[in-house]
Amino acid sequence: MSGANTTNIPAEKLVQVTFEPEGKTVKFEYGTMPYDHHGKPMSFLDVAENFDIFLDHACGGSCACTTCHIWVKEGDSGISVADDDELDRLDMAADQQLNSRLGCQAVITKPGNYVVEIPKWNRNYTSEGKPLTLAEGK
Repeated sequence: MSGANTTNIPAEKLVQVTFEPEGKTVKFEYGTMPYDHHGKPMSFLDVAENFDIFLDHACGGSCACTTCHIWVKEGDSGISVADDDELDRLDMAADQQLNSRLGCQAVITKPGNYVVEIPKWNRNYTSEGKPLTLAEGK
């Protein structure tokens, strides 16, 4: 999907998601993104996987860990409500905030603008969209 044409998307069907702090913004037509089988369909993890944006998900997006923890900065009214399983799992997340969600469970439910932030503890693990590798002997 990374090269998807966004010029012909009607404004009322446009989904725009910005992943902070990198400032990577992706756009697609609501209801047309293929399900990449990472988390729930149309979840932020699913969007990230479709557009080659690294969002760690050690459990494969099955709500069994907290590595895809994100903070929703904008657009929360267009996102599914957290269910009990997600809330129970979030209780174990590092640096939990009122706007914390699991990227695999937070589903975009309508077109609009969304901004999510990958917490510092998770983004320090990434470099150029891939996990960091430690140099030997250092």
